[in-house]
Amino acid sequence: MIKPEELKLATQWLHALRTEVGKAMIGQTQAVEQMLVALVASGHVLVEGVPGLGKTLLARALSQALQLKYARVQFTPDLMPADVVGHSVLDDTGPGLGRLRVRQGPVFTNLLLADEINRAPAKTQSALLEVMQEYQATLEGETLALPRPFIVMATQNPVDTEGTYPLPEAQLDRFLLQIRIGYPTHEEEAAVVQLVTAGRAGHQLPLDAVQAVLDDVQVLELQRLAGLVHADERVIDYAVRVVRTTRHWPGIEFGAGPRASVALVRAARAVALINGRDFITPDDIARQALAVLRHRVTMAPDAQIEGRDLDEILQAALDSVEAPRL
Repeated sequence: MIKPEELKLATQWLHALRTEVGKAMIGQTQAVEQMLVALVASGHVLVEGVPGLGKTLLARALSQALQLKYARVQFTPDLMPADVVGHSVLDDTGPGLGRLRVRQGPVFTNLLLADEINRAPAKTQSALLEVMQEYQATLEGETLALPRPFIVMATQNPVDTEGTYPLPEAQLDRFLLQIRIGYPTHEEEAAVVQLVTAGRAGHQLPLDAVQAVLDDVQVLELQRLAGLVHADERVIDYAVRVVRTTRHWPGIEFGAGPRASVALVRAARAVALINGRDFITPDDIARQALAVLRHRVTMAPDAQIEGRDLDEILQAALDSVEAPRL
């Protein structure tokens, strides 16, 4: 059970964090909320959107609002697994002269931005499998734990296919959410232009006003509290039925696996905590269903030929499942 004072404090922390990130991200409220959901649920996110919509800015703003270590890896076709995880080098100085010394890669951080992750081949993409699932990395036969909290935020361009390598299903399944960032409204775009160009040279990101409000201890406390949010058996049953519906729904060739059911409940617990509740509702499940499922299912070939939208198919499947009345 979550104590009332703990719930109140968590809500204050999350409100402050949302406010700071919002100073840099104009609009995109859903993307910001889902990023907070991933943070609280201790999950990884795959952010999809055309260039220039603020995918990198979202990661930078979040890292600046948190007193956490941040690292960015630009994925390219020539990137090697050792460039991500680390490698051993021959020590040519000091007392370790002539011995192999392990040099840790950029994954040994708290918030890792894997920019344009689909531009690296499968060999390099697979270097993140152990990192994302086990929160550890194996270097030269030695298993090293990653610092906690640890979150991977990967980005990809959905329309660019030149020189890209689609992520394998096993890796996609390790992302808690897939966030889609769309075009801003006219008013939001005008505000973005004003914010980015006023008093700034070149392509400086508008991060001046973002202040650090949480540290690693507070983030870990939020994640602990999210695990204590009550999940009624009927709500869990609803989440499972939603996921199982994707396995036989028209327009979907391969449905989501059991990890999707787990992710759906984890995300719902985080949503409840963000909204100041110590219990989840069917609405929490429904709000996160598309972000949890869209990267875990495969559209049927006939649906692709007809040009159908995956989110519309998933929404129809979600609407067909009766939600419990609590």
